[in-house]
This record gives sequence, C-alpha cells and structure tokens, in this order.
Amino acid sequence: MTYTKKLPVSLDCGLNLFLEVINGKWKLALIWSIYSGIKRPGELQRKIPKASRRVLDTQLKQLIDHGILSKIDFNEIPLKVEYELTPLGETLIPVIALTAQWGETHREVLENLILPQE
Repeated sequence: MTYTKKLPVSLDCGLNLFLEVINGKWKLALIWSIYSGIKRPGELQRKIPKASRRVLDTQLKQLIDHGILSKIDFNEIPLKVEYELTPLGETLIPVIALTAQWGETHREVLENLILPQE
C-alpha cells in the first residue's frame, strides 16, 4: 500500500521545495549522521534511539527518492547496506550547519520560550 498525501504538494517556490525534501522529524538527524560517518541502518538506529526503525526506514527511503542519499547494497550474507550522501545531499550540509549555529547562537532565548517555566 502506497501512502498518498491528503494535501497536494506545493512546489511554487524554493522554500516549499526545500521543506518537501527535509520535512520529517528525523531527516536532518539522518543526513547529519550519515555526513558524520554513520552509514549502516543499525548504527543510525543507535544514534537516533527515539525514532522507530520503521520511521527511520521510511525517511531514509524518502531521502533516496529525493536524491539526497544513495543506498549501497553489498552482495554479502549477512545482508549489508550502507547509505551515503549524493552530491545533491552534500549541498545540504552548509545549510544544516548554519541552521544549527543559529540555534546555538539563540539557545538561551529559545530555551526560555520553548521550555515550560517552573
């Protein structure tokens, strides 16, 4: 069974294109983890333990479908799979790094706004 979105995808501007590719709770963490050298599904699961394996597999497939990742199947038993960034995926790294830096720069203000006050 294939999932069909209820709302049509709007690709009328670059921001919507970007959001369509990276929208998913764990996608940025997956991209950054693979960039950092974590390439195997089990390693990714251990790096992101709050995500279910099913959700990670779904988001990895979406990132492959959007040309951000490639999947390498080794012809071995036991089965071995690795993921790597494509050249298009590599272009996201500066964007993710800049976004992370923004969060760090504004950490104090944002934490006070986001975390409930006791």
